Amino acid sequence: MLSLGSWLPVLPAVAWGWALLDALLQGLVGACATSVLCDLLKVHLYVQCANDPARRAEAEALRAPRWLLDTLHVPLLTAALAAAGPRVAALVALEFSLRAASALLCQGKGGPGTQLYVLCQYSLGCGVRCGLAWLLDGAPHATCNLLLAAGLAALLAVGARRLARHVCALYELHSRARYCGACIALLARGHCLPRLLQRALAVAFAVADPAAVALLNGDFMGPAEAARFWTPLTICYALLVVYMQEEQKQGQPVYQTVLVRMGGLFILLLTVGRWTDVLGVLVSLVGESWCLLRAGTLLDVCRRQ
Repeated sequence: MLSLGSWLPVLPAVAWGWALLDALLQGLVGACATSVLCDLLKVHLYVQCANDPARRAEAEALRAPRWLLDTLHVPLLTAALAAAGPRVAALVALEFSLRAASALLCQGKGGPGTQLYVLCQYSLGCGVRCGLAWLLDGAPHATCNLLLAAGLAALLAVGARRLARHVCALYELHSRARYCGACIALLARGHCLPRLLQRALAVAFAVADPAAVALLNGDFMGPAEAARFWTPLTICYALLVVYMQEEQKQGQPVYQTVLVRMGGLFILLLTVGRWTDVLGVLVSLVGESWCLLRAGTLLDVCRRQ
């Protein structure tokens, strides 16, 4: 099978167009992964609230339709991930991995809280974005592979969206009447959904983190140049992790923590990055704020648990 652009003349504009198409497809796969995570979290939280009579208000809040946010979520997130670029996506994925590892160590034997899954939405999209960029770098049929991945990701996203709408509309009726197989399965095994999400996220970031390191190291001419980049980056990430732990104890708003994290990366990249990286951090600030805006109800429910 020939690559989609193999029959076209080698022109700078054509090459730029195919690079843009690849970036959009990578962003689409990342946006679909984020959408699946958000919808499955919504299913899990709604089942918990519906099974507890004391949490009826939270169930009603989760059931409330948000058609505009749901419709615009994937297109806007696709554009944000594509515009951020693989280097900034790699930095965001690595930063979240450190925060997640710190949270797991602080919690000891307990599993990660549901709020951590909500906060990792944009980081998951960035991890998928940089992972695909690294895995398909130099592949002869990269665009064809990305088209196939985007199609499969879109099918999963549509299925998760339909499941969330079905559960929010009919779960209580079907679980009582033992009518629907999906609702009965959630009634019996719905508590296993966070463990499934935890394993899926672990696999996703296990691929994304080595890909992020490889992408960032691929632009350095030698060890000295790499040390000039990684040394301040490591210090910045360590300070951010300490700050996140203190802010979590004090219960600061999530938008404030996002602003501090992206602000730290912005100042760092002003000194050791490129101008495209600086613009990518600004785009990432918008993208993560958008993810948190759409998941505002989920965050409120997680705080009340």
